Amino acid sequence: MTILENDFLRVQIRSQGAELTSIQNKQNQLEYLWQADPQFWAKHSPVLFPIVGSLKDGQFFYEGKAHKLSRHGFAREKIFDIGSASNDKASFHLSNLENFQDDFPFKFDLNIGYSLQGHSLSVTYTINNPADKPLYFSVGAHPAFKVPLVPGRAYEDYFLEFSEPENAPRWPITKDGLIDSNPQPFFQNQTRLPLTHELFARDAIVFKGLKSTRISLKSDKDSHGFNFNFSDFPFMGFWAAPNANFVCIEPWCGIADSVDSNQRIEDKEGIIRLEPKGEFVRSWSIEVF
Repeated sequence: MTILENDFLRVQIRSQGAELTSIQNKQNQLEYLWQADPQFWAKHSPVLFPIVGSLKDGQFFYEGKAHKLSRHGFAREKIFDIGSASNDKASFHLSNLENFQDDFPFKFDLNIGYSLQGHSLSVTYTINNPADKPLYFSVGAHPAFKVPLVPGRAYEDYFLEFSEPENAPRWPITKDGLIDSNPQPFFQNQTRLPLTHELFARDAIVFKGLKSTRISLKSDKDSHGFNFNFSDFPFMGFWAAPNANFVCIEPWCGIADSVDSNQRIEDKEGIIRLEPKGEFVRSWSIEVF
């Protein structure tokens, strides 16, 4: 377990999946991250790579050959190498020096960096293409945050606040984990989404092209929460397991296959094409209060 610490925060990351496992405010001892109760969901903050969501029939096609990948890809199950570490920074590295070729026929280098500054934790994904042909991939975050944050509060005491009024529709997920072809009305010029367990009764709530670049978890009944900052992630998901006391805020560069997908990786919605020797970088951060 790698521990990062400054005057305000204490953060833990494990090598399996380079997964964030704890964000603790040292000043008030509040834990902000879901602690992976296996009765509900035994993960904290998995990294989604090299796909986000599910593939149609669990596979994609490239150069005429089928390749199988499970939902959200394999990175979350792999042991990452620790690239560097100091008191308030650490990086974790995964490449396909292992034999991923049957499942994922592309060379890649994936680096995940964690950095503390004041009351904020930044998470950066850097993907490099060391090959002489394009790399096709998706990457996304899946952090789960405790709700309620403090004793004596209820799940329904909290809400998500958006930095911009939103009018985006919801894209439903089918029983096979695919994106339906018809969106449903959801936001109506709103900046606030009240949390209820019923909100996630039909799986994750998925959006395309939100205007906001900041989403805050707040309550009118106490002063504790956080600001979740992100940019250049074209897709966003919100999710919680049934009756579980957490909410996932999931910025994605990629999305599950649609029901109409032709399964060709080059044509997949949201797929990133990274040219030979190219680099792709995206970051999100959380500021606690």
